[in-house]
Amino acid sequence: MQDNTPIMQLRGIVKGFPNGTLALRGVDLDIERGKVHGLLGANGAGKSTLIRILSGAYWATLGEIIWRGQPVQWDNPKAANDMGVATVHQHIPLVPTLSILENVFLGNTGPWRRSLSIRSKFNELCERVGYRLDPDTLVGSLSIGERQMVSIFQALGTGADLIVMDEPTASLASEERELVYETVRKLSKGEQKAILFVSHFLDEVMALTDQVTVLRDGVAVLRANTCDLDENRIAEAIVGKQIVALERQAENRTPLPDSATEQVPRLELRDLASKGRLQKLSMRVARGEVVGVAGLLGSGRSELLHAIFGSDTNATGEVLLDGKRVARDTGAAVRAGIGMVPEDRMAQGLVPDFEIWKNTTLPALGSVSVMNALPVGERERERGWEAIRMLSIKASSPEILVKELSGGNAQKVTIAKWLFSDVKLFLLDEPTAGIDIGAKTDILRLVRQLASQGMSVIVVSSEFEELIAVSDRILVMRDGQCIAERNVHDTSEHELLLLAGGQSAAPEAARH
Repeated sequence: MQDNTPIMQLRGIVKGFPNGTLALRGVDLDIERGKVHGLLGANGAGKSTLIRILSGAYWATLGEIIWRGQPVQWDNPKAANDMGVATVHQHIPLVPTLSILENVFLGNTGPWRRSLSIRSKFNELCERVGYRLDPDTLVGSLSIGERQMVSIFQALGTGADLIVMDEPTASLASEERELVYETVRKLSKGEQKAILFVSHFLDEVMALTDQVTVLRDGVAVLRANTCDLDENRIAEAIVGKQIVALERQAENRTPLPDSATEQVPRLELRDLASKGRLQKLSMRVARGEVVGVAGLLGSGRSELLHAIFGSDTNATGEVLLDGKRVARDTGAAVRAGIGMVPEDRMAQGLVPDFEIWKNTTLPALGSVSVMNALPVGERERERGWEAIRMLSIKASSPEILVKELSGGNAQKVTIAKWLFSDVKLFLLDEPTAGIDIGAKTDILRLVRQLASQGMSVIVVSSEFEELIAVSDRILVMRDGQCIAERNVHDTSEHELLLLAGGQSAAPEAARH
């Protein structure tokens, strides 16, 4: 008779950080043996924090972890691992210069590498999973899918009863995904392992999981059996009604005239390329057009923005803004009217130790200066207040240091600093990553507002439903090249996921 008592229970888990960020706000989670439990949420929802707590990397500020019916406190990941919790990370932490065998049993101590018993255990793992690997092959020579399987073997080699899989299929091709799916089914149903499966692919969640928990803004907003759900209900739980409303607005948005028909488009790219990063790409962007860029990690989406902005010094080809060629450096791009909001806002987009007002005036000091040379503090501070009002930045004054702001408010400052310059083209790289749903919606609405004022926007996002909500047209990137282009009215999140993942979308099936 199967024991239905959850092997792990989280009760009232709260996690706060010294900068004031409250990542988790009282989360409950039950994980049962023999079941695959899907954990979903947008970037910044709290998934990674929760995983780190249950795997021993973080302490919870408040709350209780119950493992096999007993309260526990883990000081580190090894302590959790020793008690039967293993984590398969999205960015696979393997040692490329060691063999598969050495990586699988990396945590073992002693002179084990030539041990016949270790090889016997490895063969047993291959039999259990139904997948054969050469134990002596160096991990550095493996494909991403094969590395993911090594990581799963590594988790199984510890004897774990709960296996946490953090986005295990995010960077895999379709055939490699199927291999992971089959392995998950064998472990859960065949061996009664408990699986916590983190994913943003709704179709695989529906097909693979038994139960689902959705986090939003650090709160579990949905807990249900998968059989009682559909993709629409899960999507609304993930992004909230506000973004669903934006998607509905997108459905009613009047299509823009084809940019190719414009005599002088806002942006024109001619054979823009960067060796090893971006294959030749030519395109036009119309005035007031929002172009979304979809793609998985490593697809070339961010590289495209850096090539346009001139921060990729190896880029070749031409960038024209309003018909005028832009020199290949960032200073020339800014002077021409291009503003860039990079993915790593703290390292590349802001000066964390500066106040809000200093950050918002950096690109346009001349407008708050005497004789275009001597900044006037009063004008700069008023600019900071204006940014706070315009973007609803949650700060008591512009004197607050940017590093003391939440992720969403810091991102608003990154965008605000360009609003006081003569920017004609905005390049936004993951502008909503790691921020709460309220700030996310504010930023998406701002993008549409900028477009309505005649500015053009190219926006990169991992959240394809956001691209559909905010864009007029979407490019799909893979392996450094644009492999598809879709009008937002003629595509769906499902089709974009198929295209980005390397599959050929069937137009009628995918878009309805």
